[in-house]
Amino acid sequence: MNLLLTGFEPFDNSDRNPSLEIARELDRRRIGDVQVTSRILPVSMQRIAVALDTVLDETRPDLVLSLGLAGHESMIRIERFGMNLADFPIADNDGARSVDQALIPEGTVGVATTIPNRAIYDALLAAGIPARLSNTAGLYLCNACIYLTHAALTRRGSPARFGFLHLPYLPEQVAALLAGPRAGRLPEQVASMSLETMTRAVEIAIGSCAQSNVASARAASRS
Repeated sequence: MNLLLTGFEPFDNSDRNPSLEIARELDRRRIGDVQVTSRILPVSMQRIAVALDTVLDETRPDLVLSLGLAGHESMIRIERFGMNLADFPIADNDGARSVDQALIPEGTVGVATTIPNRAIYDALLAAGIPARLSNTAGLYLCNACIYLTHAALTRRGSPARFGFLHLPYLPEQVAALLAGPRAGRLPEQVASMSLETMTRAVEIAIGSCAQSNVASARAASRS
């Protein structure tokens, strides 16, 4: 079973992004029956759709799990939906700021992710890792990744399941924020999680996806 794991490059004046670091850490890793192949996506409205097309053609995955950073988040956030809208709170890495822009002008309003979100949530809590289910991924590039991944898989007629996990800041990122120009931000508003814990969370999510795919295949073979 081949899994495409994507992360994003750093953005918003930071030189780190845990989604990138975890994707690189797990690249070429075998987790149970899952072979992981990782790719890094640009934080760019202009370039992300082409980048997704490229990595899907290169890897032809059975599963797609994308990771992104939500700096205000205090736990692993499991995204259930992507919306056909880009309305950026900050500029992307090209300096562009999309406002009220449809990702696909004639596309549906929203799409649902198809990995076993509830099972991932249960597995993370059972492992002692804080997590929550989320009904909105915001309107920045992470949301665009969900919506455009669905569109790209649909165009290819691919049955691959796909999903998205939002990650908190790394502790070092929070320390830099509190020591830098944003030092006025209240500490309780800036949570973090260790890279080791987040990496373990992604491994657990991958395992849950694999178990769900196997169960679905067995059910289909009996029908």
